[in-house]
Parts: sequence; structure tokens; C-alpha cells
Amino acid sequence: MEKRELQAILEDMSLEEKVGQLIQLIGRFYREETKDIMTGPEEEIGLPPKYLDLPGSIMNIYGADRLKKLQTECMEKQPHHIPVLFMMDIIHGMKTIFPVPLGQAATFDPELTRMGAEIAAKESAVMGLHVGFSPMSDLVRDPRWGRVVESYGEDPYMISRFVEAHVKGFQGTNMKEPGKMCACIKHFAGYGGAEAGRDYNTVSIDEHSFREYYLKGYQSGITAGAGMVMTSFNTIDGIPATANYHLMRDILRGEMGFDGVLISDFAAIKETIAHGYSENEKDAAEKCLRAGVDIDMMTSVYAKHAGELIETGVLQQSILDESVMRILELKNKLGLFENPYKDADAEKEKNFLLCQTHREAARKAAANSLVLLKNEGILPLSLNQKNAFIGPYVNEKHLLSTWAFTGDVNDCVSIREAAEEVFDKRKTNYMEGCPMLDPKYSEKQLRRKINRESYSRRMIEEMIEQACIRATMADTVIMPLGEYYLLSGEATSRGILELPEVQLELLEAVARVNPNIVVLIFSGRPLDLRRVDKLAKAVLEVWLPGTEGGHAIIDVLTGKINPSGKLPVSFPYCVGQIPVYYNHLSTGRKDFSECGDHFRSRYIDIPNEPLYPFGYGLSYTKFEISSVELNNTKLSVGENITASVIVKNVGEYAGAETLQLYIQDVTASVTRPVKELKGFRKIYLEKGESRKVSFEVNEEMLRFVRADGTIGSEPGLFRIWIGNSSEVDAYKEFYLLQ
Repeated sequence: MEKRELQAILEDMSLEEKVGQLIQLIGRFYREETKDIMTGPEEEIGLPPKYLDLPGSIMNIYGADRLKKLQTECMEKQPHHIPVLFMMDIIHGMKTIFPVPLGQAATFDPELTRMGAEIAAKESAVMGLHVGFSPMSDLVRDPRWGRVVESYGEDPYMISRFVEAHVKGFQGTNMKEPGKMCACIKHFAGYGGAEAGRDYNTVSIDEHSFREYYLKGYQSGITAGAGMVMTSFNTIDGIPATANYHLMRDILRGEMGFDGVLISDFAAIKETIAHGYSENEKDAAEKCLRAGVDIDMMTSVYAKHAGELIETGVLQQSILDESVMRILELKNKLGLFENPYKDADAEKEKNFLLCQTHREAARKAAANSLVLLKNEGILPLSLNQKNAFIGPYVNEKHLLSTWAFTGDVNDCVSIREAAEEVFDKRKTNYMEGCPMLDPKYSEKQLRRKINRESYSRRMIEEMIEQACIRATMADTVIMPLGEYYLLSGEATSRGILELPEVQLELLEAVARVNPNIVVLIFSGRPLDLRRVDKLAKAVLEVWLPGTEGGHAIIDVLTGKINPSGKLPVSFPYCVGQIPVYYNHLSTGRKDFSECGDHFRSRYIDIPNEPLYPFGYGLSYTKFEISSVELNNTKLSVGENITASVIVKNVGEYAGAETLQLYIQDVTASVTRPVKELKGFRKIYLEKGESRKVSFEVNEEMLRFVRADGTIGSEPGLFRIWIGNSSEVDAYKEFYLLQ
């Protein structure tokens, strides 16, 4: 449809129709099995009944036949027969679930994320969906925050690369094409900076850090063409983001160039009242409409007050019209005016969902996401030895995150199921050994959620005793441990990041009878693994790996696939260090000072450094990386410097290594980080093979937010590293000329 045709529709729409386009309701209001459909929304959120027939979008309902029927019903009731947008939280897969985003970042391979998003879009589209609420583009430096599981880590460059890949996987080059859908960048802005890692908490970020580090991930998604942005729950400069005119109008739409649809997070418009910023719902509606928030997700604030604000002249008609036009334009970009059902197809659902091709892609992504944190020669496992799998994740099929609610746990492959395909059953034992959670959770909300039985102290002791008996009979004990999936995600902030005490008790008991232990860590965040690292001969971080997690883990344990994952976020030595991240600023008292060794920036009881740093990850083979060579030590604007190393596989296995390029601006108008990731490349080398790996460095890569607030580079001395983690030491220097 041409723009003039959309304009004609807009001009002919009634005020109620326009307001309706700004309303997003939840799918349960429209399910046939839901009783009292006409009174439910009115009682639950105070929605005027007339708007139940006029919503611009509906969320969290899916299925080709169901949505085609619902689309038909909605269009028949809408005076201009405008189609509805169907939206859903699709974070790391629709039915075929890939590793959580934090795990995907550990691949250091954005192409795998693009592929995963493309598959998720195909599965979602045939089920009738148009918009996926992802990728999450928030920078995260505090693992206490539960939603780190949805992030791509602590580095702005890393986040930018993966957000871009996710958007392109969802949208392609044209959202109208079959199997494509609209991406939604979230949460704008600074949501990952919640104080003390407590979800929904205040965010206090200085202007320089906000622009230099936090905005980059969002910008990459916008530059990639994302059609939607979602507001965040937090405040920015004391103003709730959802009502923040400067943030949304000046920065997002002005400076960052976003011209798509801006949607609130769930009930975020109404929550500006709880923040103490809006006096009441009418005030909230006025402030958020002025700020340019186009869609009110699941409240009746716009429904009850937007029309009145226009009729009384408090808001100009143009403010409402521009929001409605943006929504109409998105529907047009998706091709819904020509085909309101787009790709919804019940027959294709049968062919696409969880097909073998999709499962194989998920298995590959999961295997590449696993990070080998420690290995004292115990891995890979021999199929000829006696192995005992002992731990609460042995039989667990829930390898999904809290956000993968469209996936089916019964479709997941457990560790035991995958192991039984390759290990000799006569030489292999399996048992849980202890409960997933500490007994304290048995009497609390988590027990109700996961429907787990209570365990008495005696029951736990008997389980551990039996586990130790099995461990004594094994050559190697593989212990799948970790935090349960409900302990990561929204509203799951944690102040203690160790494994459940009952799991550590099991580990310590097994270690007393058999020291040959491989620990698998399931988690949605970095954990404090000091006790694990001390007792295990090998530690493998497996995240929440998704549908094919069991297969992927066994592929790596047996050496079918050589682990190549790298940490996209630092693992703290303990919670007391948090926030701990590699790209921190220098201090005046970093090392020895004129005041002596004592008076420097350090702890007196723990190290400054994390237990496992950003970019770290081992392989079954060994790689030698030469010192950096530069083809020039002077860089001019418009030119490049080539930085190179020689990488050689000197171990016993073929494998992949990820080369990481770091740069430091030594002296600038503002203090710069000690290192910043500026590039990475994964290469595969056969045993004994060597290869030259080069990175091109240009002036654009050296730009930053300068002291005067402008973005640009400054001439002077720079350092450059190429290595296999952020702890690389040897560097070369070059000068940027004016």
C-alpha cells in the first residue's frame, strides 16, 4: 500500500479507531476457552468494553488456525478492516529452542545467532506471528541481575554484533518476505544498569557512560533496521524511561534516527505513577504520548484518556496521528494490508516446527556455546572407561529459560538420553544424587512453581550416600550441576551466586571418594565457582542450552566436537567484586604508587581479578599465538593499519580458536578503558596447522565520546593486543596522526 493510501485511511478514521491502534491486549482475552470475554478485560485492567473490538495489536497468543480466525474476527469489527499485529516474546527460539542469548554470545559467532533468529522467525511466522520482542540489547555488568540470561554480555562491541545479527535474522532485507518478522529492540534504555542488580530498580548512569557504553547495542539494532523499540522500566536522569521526552524524542528519534514503532514494556506507562512521576493515569497518558510512546502494552491508560486529551486540546491531534501512522506503516511493511494472514499456515507448521534441520542448527549452536573453564587432562571422555553421571541435571529435560515458554520441555534432549546413545550401558551409571534445590525452597514459592516434592534431611543423606557408592565404581564422574531455570530471568535477582548448597554438598562428598570429576555448570548467569574450581578436574559451562542441549553436551564431552566457546561476561571470584568487568577504567592507584603498595585500589581479602575473565575459554588442543605485528606504527585518517599474528595448533586435536582484538587509547580528553574489544575472528586449525590472522584498524574504530560530548577520535598513542582472552599481555603501539 502506498503512503498516500495509508494517509487516506488515517484521515478517515474516527478518534476511537485511532486510539484503538495504540492499545495492545493479551491473547487470553480472545481465547474461545476463556470465559466472560466481554467483562474480563474491563475487570482486570479497566478497559472500556468498546476497545476490545478495536485493538491495534494482541500479544502472547499463537497458532496458525487460531490467529487466522482471530484476525478475521478483528478485521470484521474494525470499521476500516485494519489488520491486527500479533506479537510474542520470542527470545531464543519459538519451538526449536537455541541456547540462551548469553550462551549464544559465548560462541563469538554472530552468524549462528543470525541463523537461530532466522529459524525462530520461520517457525513464528507460520504460527501467525508478526513481531518478536527481541533482541535484548542491554549492556549488563552485574550478574546478580536475573535478566543477564537474555543479554549478550558486558561488552558494547560484542552486544552490537549480536544484536545486528539477530535483527537481520528476524527481518532479512524485507519483512514482507515469507518467514520474516519484525524485531523489537529492548529495553530502551539502560535497563541492564539496575542498581545492586535488583530488577526494576533505579538506574544511575553518568551521561558519558550512558552514551559511550550503554547506547551502542540499541544503536546497532536501529542501524540494522529494527522496526520496533520497547521502553524500559527504569528511570534515566530521575525520569521513568517510558515518559522521558528527552530520551525518546531527542535521543532515540532525533540522534539515533529511529523512525519505527515505540512500544511500552508491560504496564510501564501506568507504572510511571508508582515512580512518583505521573500524578494519575491521565497524566501518565499525556506524558507518554508526548514522549512518543506509540503502544500501551496491557493497561487501559491510553484507552481511557488518549481520546479525552485530544478532545480537550491538552494534546494536539498530530501527536496521536503520528503514532497511529507509525503503526499503520509497520503493518504495511509486513504486507498485512495485502495479506492480513501473512505466513500463517497450519500445514507448514507441521513441516517447519522442530524439523530435523532446525534441530541440527540448535545442536550446533549449543555445542559452540559451551565454554571449557578448566581441564586437567580428564577430557575428552573415553567411551571405554567406566563413567558415572551424578547430579540433578542428569535426567532433567528443562534445559530452557523462563523466556522459552513457547518451547516444550518434552522436546528437549536430556544428558542421559544423549549419553545412552553413545556410552556402553554396562559401563555407565546415572543418578541425580541430590535435589535440584536446597530444602529451604521446598516451603517457598519455587516449590509450587516447579511442583517438586519436599526432601527430608534423611532423604538427602541417603541420595548422597548412594551417589558416593556409584562414584567409587567409576573411572570418571560427570556431575551436571547448576541453578534451576527459574532462578534466572525477569524478577530473579540473586544476592548469592553460588550453586545451591545441597549440590555443593554432593560435589564435596563425591570428591572425597573419587577426585576424577568433570562438573557441568547449567546457568543463566555467571556464578561464583570457587568451590567447584577447587574440587573438579574439569569444569564446562553449558548455560541453558536449549532443545538439543543434551546432544550438544555429549558431543563436547566425548570430543566429537572440540569446545571453542569463550566467556562473553566475566565470572566473579565472589559477589563482593561486583561489578567486575574487563573494560574498566584506569585509576590513579592501580599498582604501586608513591604512597606505597598498601595505598592502592585493591581488596585486602580477595583479588581484584575475576575467577574467569571475559573472552576466556579452553580447548582440548593447544594454540600458540605469536606477538602482534603491525605493518605501520602511524595511522592517518582514511587509512588502515594491519595488525597480524600467527596462530599454530600445537596440540593433539583439530579445533577452533577465537582471536580477539583489543585496543587502548592511552591518553585522551577523558579516561579510557584499559582495553576495549574491537574485533574477533574464529578460525579452525587442524593438528599442526598454522595460519596468519589479520585485523584492519582504522580511525573510525578509535572514536569515542569526548570530553565536550562530541564523538570522534583524538591523535596520540594507542596500544593493540591480539590474543585468546581479555587477559592477553603483549601489545604493540601505534600513533594516530591528526
